Amino acid sequence: MTPNVLSRGSWPEARRIADILRKETIGGALLLAGAVIALVWANSPWSGGYRALLGRTVGPAALHLDLSLATWAADGLLAIFFFVAGLELKREFVAGDLRDPRRAAIPVLAAVGGVAVPALVYAGVNRGGELAGWAIPTATDIAFALAVLAVIGRCLPSALRTFLLTLAVVDDLLAIIIIAIFYTAGLSVLPLLLALLPLGLFTVLVQRRVRSFWLLLPLAFATWALVHASGVHATVAGVLMGFAVPVLRRDRGDGPGLAEHFEHRFRPLSAGVAVPVFALMSAGVTVGGTDGLRAALTDPVAVGIMLGLVLGKPVGITLATWLTARFTRARIDPGLAWIDVVGLAVLGGIGFTVSLLIGELAFGAGSERDEHVKVAVLAGSLTAALLATVILRLRNRTYRRIHEAEQLDADRDDIPDVYQG
Repeated sequence: MTPNVLSRGSWPEARRIADILRKETIGGALLLAGAVIALVWANSPWSGGYRALLGRTVGPAALHLDLSLATWAADGLLAIFFFVAGLELKREFVAGDLRDPRRAAIPVLAAVGGVAVPALVYAGVNRGGELAGWAIPTATDIAFALAVLAVIGRCLPSALRTFLLTLAVVDDLLAIIIIAIFYTAGLSVLPLLLALLPLGLFTVLVQRRVRSFWLLLPLAFATWALVHASGVHATVAGVLMGFAVPVLRRDRGDGPGLAEHFEHRFRPLSAGVAVPVFALMSAGVTVGGTDGLRAALTDPVAVGIMLGLVLGKPVGITLATWLTARFTRARIDPGLAWIDVVGLAVLGGIGFTVSLLIGELAFGAGSERDEHVKVAVLAGSLTAALLATVILRLRNRTYRRIHEAEQLDADRDDIPDVYQG
C-alpha cells in the first residue's frame, strides 16, 4: 500500500521530529539575529571593523590552517552543520519512517525537483552569461524556514513538519554532492587519500560504539584538515563522518544508537553556534544606498537567484510531488490539500546558509558579484517567507483542528489516539 502524501507517520518518529524542530527553531531565531546584526554592522559607520573581523587570520600556519575567521566559519563551523545533517539523513533511512522506500519516494523526489528546477531557472536567466552560480538557489535553509513557522503559529500538523524536515535534509545532501563535484578547484589527490586514514579509524571506532571524544575529535579534525587541504570543500568531511556513525544498537535489532547520541550532543552546537556565527560572518553585505541596491537587484545573477528561490523552488517541489503521487496513486492525507504542499514548497524557497556558501564558492568571498549574491539570497528568501506566511496562514483554522486531534489522548497512555488507529 502506497503511503499518502503528507502522511502523519508513526508516533515515535513524530515525537522525535518535534524535538528536533524545537531545537532548530531556536537556532533559526539565532540565525536571523546573526544575519540582522551583520547587515546593520556592515552598513553602519563601523563597517570597517566588520570587514577587519572577517579578514582576521587565526590558526597554525605550519599546517596551512592560518585562515580568516570568515573561512573558519564557512569551512569549519559548517562542517559541524553537515555532520549533523549526515547523522539525520542516515537516521531517517535506517531507522526512521523513510526506511520504507515507498514512504521515502515522495519527499526525496520532491527535494530533487526542488534542486533541478531552480537551477534551470537560473540557467535560463543567465544563458550565455555567468552560469557558475546555478546551484545557489537550489538549497533550503531548514533553520530559517522553521523560524518562519514559529512566527506563523505552532499548530502546523506533524505531517507538514515531517515533510519539510525530510525535504530539507535530502536537500542538504544534494547540496553537499553539488559542492563536492562542481565547486572543487585544484584537487590535490595525496591529502584526499591521506584523509581516508583518520576517516577509516574514526569509522572503526564508532562502529565499535566508542564514544570517547578524546579519541574521536582528533581523528575528526585530521579528516577535516586533510579534506580541506585536498581542495574538496571541507564540509564534505562532516557528511562522510556523519554517514560513518551507526544508527542501530548492537544489542538490539532496532532502536536508536550512537547516531542519536551524537545528534543529541551536536545539534545544539550546530543550530545554536555554527549556523548563527556563519550568518554573522556571511550576511554582512554593504548595500550602498538606493543605487547600490538597484545595481544588485538588476544583476542577471541576482535575478536568476531570486526567481530560482521564489518561483523555481515551489514549482520544482510541487511538480515533483504531484507527479510522484500521480504515478504511485498516492493521495493527500485526509484533512489536508494540495495548497498545503504549495505552501511548504514556497517555504522551501528560503535558501540562506548553504546558498550563501555556494555563492562564495562560485564567485569568491568579498567580490562585487558575491555582494550581489547576498542581496539576492536575502531578498529571495524574505519574499519566499512572506508568501509562505500568507498561504499557510489562510489554512490556519484547518491546521488548528488537525493539531487538536493530534494532541487528544483519551486513554491517557501518553500516545495520541490518532497514532493508534
